[in-house]
Amino acid sequence: MNSQPTTPTPLSHPRVLTSIAPITASYDVILSDIWGVIHNGREHFAAAVEALARFRANGATVILLTNAPRPSPPVLRQLDGLRVPHDSFDGIVTSGDVTLNFIAEHGLKPLHHIGPPRDIALFDILERDTGVRPPLVPLDQADYVVCTGLFDDAEQPSDYDTRLDLMRQHKMDMICANPDIVVHVGDHEVWCSGALAQRYEQNYGGKVLQAGKPFAPIYERALQLAQAKRDTPIDRRRVLAIGDGIGTDIKGARAQGLDVIFVTSGIHREELHNGQRDPRANPPDEAALAALLRQHEIEPLASMSQLIW
Repeated sequence: MNSQPTTPTPLSHPRVLTSIAPITASYDVILSDIWGVIHNGREHFAAAVEALARFRANGATVILLTNAPRPSPPVLRQLDGLRVPHDSFDGIVTSGDVTLNFIAEHGLKPLHHIGPPRDIALFDILERDTGVRPPLVPLDQADYVVCTGLFDDAEQPSDYDTRLDLMRQHKMDMICANPDIVVHVGDHEVWCSGALAQRYEQNYGGKVLQAGKPFAPIYERALQLAQAKRDTPIDRRRVLAIGDGIGTDIKGARAQGLDVIFVTSGIHREELHNGQRDPRANPPDEAALAALLRQHEIEPLASMSQLIW
């Protein structure tokens, strides 16, 4: 399988699209991020949902690929609550799904969960699907840690230093269910489990197993699902990824040899749309975009302020 992506535009002159329609015939599979591309946690983006539906109407398979730390069923319920129509996608793969695999590999070893109570559904689904439910124990009794986020949206990563230091002392692995550092909920920025994983690695020398983007396991699972849906081998040259995170979506897709569209009005909107009242309706600042891509040494196929047909 040839996994070489289309040659992207130079960093000094990033290509900016106002419509994705002209390039759609080149792709059979779309791997689209969810948060920041098709919704912001409070409402769905009609233009993006329509674009995905039109991809499918033209014969493409659309897999939603998200760093949500929960398995697919709760994410589907969230999409239903945001009125995202089912005709806009064929399947969902979450970092929570990959996390379940990591936990299953640890068997019945006791674990400590760091994250909001809503993410306990992760362990309920593991028990339902495999019959295995590792004991959830206090940190000082655990063999390893599963981190799905911070306990409270108002907390800071530094609030967890005592826990991280204890983990280091006991040489505990951390399974990070969401490598995202931050996410926008409406107009507010919320820390994700990736911030704690980064802090554990960089400040404490801890070992982290990453379940989501930009790491390979979630892409492998998504491409397997796409292949099952299409009932034919997948040519990576005909797979297009779409996302709003340079360090996760764009970096991960490029590492997998995939073309990728960078949606600029998501997590990087302050850098690229500073002062714009409606970033999704306006193009990014070209100089700021070029600078951001150079900083990260990343070359997407093209950028768009929003996913739109």
